[in-house]
Amino acid sequence: MDNQNVFQRYEIKYLISKEQQERIIRGIKKYMEGDVYGRSTICNLYFDTDNYLLIRRSLEHPVYKEKLRLRSYGTAKPDSRVFMELKKKYKSVVYKRRIGMTEREAMRRLRGEESLMDTQIGREMDYFLRQYQYPRPAVFLSYEREAFYEKGDRDFRVTFDENILWRDSELSLLAGAYGMPVLDEGQVLMEIKTGASIPLWMTALLTENHIYKTSFSKYGAVYKNIYDNQMGGICYA
Repeated sequence: MDNQNVFQRYEIKYLISKEQQERIIRGIKKYMEGDVYGRSTICNLYFDTDNYLLIRRSLEHPVYKEKLRLRSYGTAKPDSRVFMELKKKYKSVVYKRRIGMTEREAMRRLRGEESLMDTQIGREMDYFLRQYQYPRPAVFLSYEREAFYEKGDRDFRVTFDENILWRDSELSLLAGAYGMPVLDEGQVLMEIKTGASIPLWMTALLTENHIYKTSFSKYGAVYKNIYDNQMGGICYA
């Protein structure tokens, strides 16, 4: 088990059209370069309590919130490297702790069959798991991502997520990327990730293309869909 990372940054989200995406990509190429892996498929397994306590708290927009997910790049196999991520947000700043391990190892630890390694990040994740009595897999989310980094400063990133799909069955990173769409047709989720301020050239590009930040959570949007479906079922029973 290795690849332990800590990230601290702001994450600003924008729901844009395909046309706006194309204009933004043309505009940033002078200042940014694409990720070496190009366009990639990101698969996430979100963990929550039986009554969705974590996402319900998050949607109340508290000062502090947290969530746990398991991430793979592409469909995983039991021996594929995946990343267990504990994501916290306090006063608009996002703190992410991440540990890399195989999918098989990750699932054993998430079920409480083994403890994580005795490091600061491992102890934080173990505490989280015990605090919520080992939350269960709740939602699978996948999307196609294209990422760009500022030349000479990889701390400033812009990502575009398309074809965002979700499901609440067959909850495994081994089962492939499929499900129901989160966004309307033609919509793209753009995110700016930075440890400092947004460069002036990017601010000008956003203004020129009439792009404004929004409050959006992929998992939150999925939970609202699940809740609406449950309430619909109750209404028509």
